[in-house]
Amino acid sequence: MNSLTLTLVNRFVLLLILQFAIVNVAFSEEEEKKQPENSTCLGCHGMEGFAMPADDGSMRQLQVDKDKFNKSVHAKRGCVECHQDIQQIPHRKNVDRKVGCVQCHRSLWDKAKQEGKAEEFERLGVVVQQIDSYMGSVHARPNLQDQSRTNATCYNCHNAHYIFPKESMERVERRLDIPNVCGACHTAQKEAYLTSVHGSEVTQNENINAAVCIDCHMPTMHDIESPKTSEIKLQITQNCGNCHAKQLKTYMWTYHGQVNRLGYDYTAKCFDCHGSHRIQRVDSLQSSVHPNNRLETCQKCHENATEGFTSFHPHGNTHDYEKYPAMWIASKFMIGLLAVVFTFFWSHAALWFYREYKDRKEGKNRPHVETDKLPEKYHGKHFRRFTWPWRLMHLLLALGVMILVLTGMTVMYADSFWAPTVMKIIGGPEVAANLHRIGAMTFIGVFVAHLVAIVYCIIRNCKTWTWFGPRSLLPNWQDFHDAAAMFRWFFGKGPRPIFDKWAYWEKFDYWAPFWGLTIVGVSGLMMWFPEPTAAVLPGWVFNVATIVHGEEAFLAAVFLFTVHYFNSHFRPDKFPQDISMFTGAVPLEEYKHEHKLEYERLVKSGELDKYLVDAPSAPMTTGSKILGATLILVGLGLLTLVVLGFWGNVFYG
Repeated sequence: MNSLTLTLVNRFVLLLILQFAIVNVAFSEEEEKKQPENSTCLGCHGMEGFAMPADDGSMRQLQVDKDKFNKSVHAKRGCVECHQDIQQIPHRKNVDRKVGCVQCHRSLWDKAKQEGKAEEFERLGVVVQQIDSYMGSVHARPNLQDQSRTNATCYNCHNAHYIFPKESMERVERRLDIPNVCGACHTAQKEAYLTSVHGSEVTQNENINAAVCIDCHMPTMHDIESPKTSEIKLQITQNCGNCHAKQLKTYMWTYHGQVNRLGYDYTAKCFDCHGSHRIQRVDSLQSSVHPNNRLETCQKCHENATEGFTSFHPHGNTHDYEKYPAMWIASKFMIGLLAVVFTFFWSHAALWFYREYKDRKEGKNRPHVETDKLPEKYHGKHFRRFTWPWRLMHLLLALGVMILVLTGMTVMYADSFWAPTVMKIIGGPEVAANLHRIGAMTFIGVFVAHLVAIVYCIIRNCKTWTWFGPRSLLPNWQDFHDAAAMFRWFFGKGPRPIFDKWAYWEKFDYWAPFWGLTIVGVSGLMMWFPEPTAAVLPGWVFNVATIVHGEEAFLAAVFLFTVHYFNSHFRPDKFPQDISMFTGAVPLEEYKHEHKLEYERLVKSGELDKYLVDAPSAPMTTGSKILGATLILVGLGLLTLVVLGFWGNVFYG
């Protein structure tokens, strides 16, 4: 082979080597760019016990259970979709291997929405919603000891590789492991929880319905906060009801629960009595509500509580006669009383209005003013019906009652949509309680002053006083005859009756507060001073007192703002209002029409003139109309709130 041929062969071989090198380099670059498959990753990470040394010298476990991963919701995702910084095997050094769960899920959700697949990937939207919730939680905030990291990340709680479908058996097993997951950080709480009734149900009985950490602290969203805040305390109380619905409902009927429902946390909540992480069965000797321990528990809030407190029913039910007979009887009695009173007096008002309307339509109604039948010297005169002490007491009573209704019904109907707003305007339950007591003392003060005045009048006129005479407010047989005559007139079976100084409905309006104060006042004082009450009476009297106090207050409020308003202001003879309780005087013509027997007796005895006064001045009349209209409108506003609260309880309570 000559030199020329050898040269050509060498050049050809060199060219082949060069081409092979170029192809090999290109192939190597292509292999480097190609992302590893899951199977490739699991070639190492699937090995049992696979681990690498960590910075602190410990071994970092990196094994992934292939079978478990393939059952997870991420099984169809590539490893490097989450581990985006892993580009080759073996891994390059000094690579940040952190995984961004937040950005990944948000990107996928944005893509699904852009492609019109939001409905198909609805669950992904829920995850993103939970991410937003998490970002505002205590877990997303910088750790106090290490500001470079958050308190907890997604994979601290969820376990990055083993997130299973919601209804899967693996998800159930994961639920039973939640105390250990949370306990990795909250060790003291975990130790306490494992000794509780909830913990023993989970660890010993594997009861998937038993409460675990998330049921109390984050049942629906990830916006978990410190349980020391008022909002979270109230939320945890509501969360108890997710399992203990009946107990939460009956708790909400108590003052403790009503205040909580209004958005305030200073009254006892579930965990204040039952405990939190160490909660025991009620019949356990270690339970804080066991009869042996109950007094000590009550004394955490009621320092001077006596043994009587222990028989209070925090979950009393007016529908359960077997367990709570006193509450059942009290409730049914009050319901019966409400039914009888309202049936009679609303029917009375409706029939009265109907008869007045019909008589007017037929031209049978007599006008208020019959000046042609009065002697000329009486024209323009007024009859003095109420002296200033009575008018003052009436005004104070009206103001006191309205304060009581506003503050009391806001608590009684705490579940109404309007109650939290009204309570906030008032200044909170503690301010409302003080105002309620001021209203109560005003009521009691007026009542006592009235009794003293009555006794004084009787003593002063003891020689001429007749207990059941025509001027007495005590009911007598004539009142029953008058009521019967009134109903005959309602149905067109007789003439309109004439009355003496006090008509039967006026006497009822007068005596109703005596009954009301006795029931509401005594029960209210019992609840105002629980320690002295429980020192002599059993605790269940507070349950009964709460029932009769609330129901009687409801009866009084609705009766006052419907029946009393109709009798005094809204019946055709009086509409739009009667201001005699503010001016103290009634036009003589009107008084003769309303109380003809009294008028005729005074004329016959020659005593009429001493009751006659001039008409109230224009400023007095105007002021009385403004005051009267204000009280009427406030009363109707309160009535509206009460009715809304009542019907809300009927339909949604």
